[in-house]
Amino acid sequence: MTASIPTTARRKPLGPGPRPLLTAALALLLVACSGGGEFVMPPAEVSAAPVLVRSVAQWDEFTGRIEAIEQAEIRPQVAGTITAVHFREGALLRRGQLLFEIDDRPYRAALDVARADLARAEARQRLARSELARSRSLLAENAVSAGEVEARENEAGQAEADTLAARARVAQAELELSFTRISAPIDGRAGAILLRTGNLVGVGEPVLTTVVSKDPVHVSFRSDERAYLRYQAMAREGELPSSRDAANPVRVALANEQGFPHEGRMVFVDNAVDPATGTILARAELANPDGRFTPGLFARVRLLGSGEREAVLIHPQAVLTDQDRRYVFVLGEGPEGGNVALRRDVVLGPQIDGLVVVEQGLAAGDRVVVNGMRRIFFPGAPVLAREVAMDAPDADSGSDSRRPDEG
Repeated sequence: MTASIPTTARRKPLGPGPRPLLTAALALLLVACSGGGEFVMPPAEVSAAPVLVRSVAQWDEFTGRIEAIEQAEIRPQVAGTITAVHFREGALLRRGQLLFEIDDRPYRAALDVARADLARAEARQRLARSELARSRSLLAENAVSAGEVEARENEAGQAEADTLAARARVAQAELELSFTRISAPIDGRAGAILLRTGNLVGVGEPVLTTVVSKDPVHVSFRSDERAYLRYQAMAREGELPSSRDAANPVRVALANEQGFPHEGRMVFVDNAVDPATGTILARAELANPDGRFTPGLFARVRLLGSGEREAVLIHPQAVLTDQDRRYVFVLGEGPEGGNVALRRDVVLGPQIDGLVVVEQGLAAGDRVVVNGMRRIFFPGAPVLAREVAMDAPDADSGSDSRRPDEG
């Protein structure tokens, strides 16, 4: 009996899927061997660029938030009913600008009473001084006793003290009257109006609105412990001053921005590392004349992480991967002249302005293949190189709109 094979178990014939490397290799082999002669690998067309050697500095990247430098909660300092609101929600305010008015009639009456008490105290003080002067003149004529003069002196002193107390009550009443007009304590932007005309408020409660300063602003972020220790080491060695002592530069970008277009300076590093998170708080200051930075916005921050040094840079697209190794192809001279592609293992550093720093593996004068790497089948293969700029390897692609490594 012949067993039938289930349809689902039958192998499907191989389709004409794209196998560019295998097809190209077979085509080259057939062409080279068709005449019965020795096999010769034609040179692969590639683009190469000389490495760039520049003075660079490392930048470390963090995440943070925009914060207002000054923020004020506007609260009433006296009790009463709000009688007027003099600003618009969200408006820009000037320091001292009138915001709210509270019914001032009780406080004007209290001030009138205090002023009347002061007038009464000053009158008693004048009388006491006059009687003291009369008693002293009579004492010189032995018309009164020394005890009576002493009593007049005590009365004059008490009258003077009463006058001082009355003046203090007048000053207190004037201060409370001034509190019925609530003004902006800082320059900035107003928040929402939380209570309007007709509402009764108490001393210190509730919040009427908020005001946040506009220009400049802070961007607060947290640095990890390893970066903080590296910054300390650089400060001790004199490579880069501490951000506690110097206004080190920072670059900032908002969530919808490419790169880091805004420049600022460091103004604060906290005095202790948070043991719960292993991070330390830091702040930078940014100019904000056009109001672009609103408190609470997310921001990306780059902080200068090293001093200036000479470095070799290449374009990231030139870097290839072999398991855990990174390598590039560099141009070398073949045994019969012409260029060959040589593999060079590299150790990479940070990316700076779209280029990657090569810590080990390349030197000034090396020319690196940046396009057409997939046409190089083995190290030492002959190549026909067209020179391009390292920082713009695709700027001049010739008549073919494809990159060489896509062909």
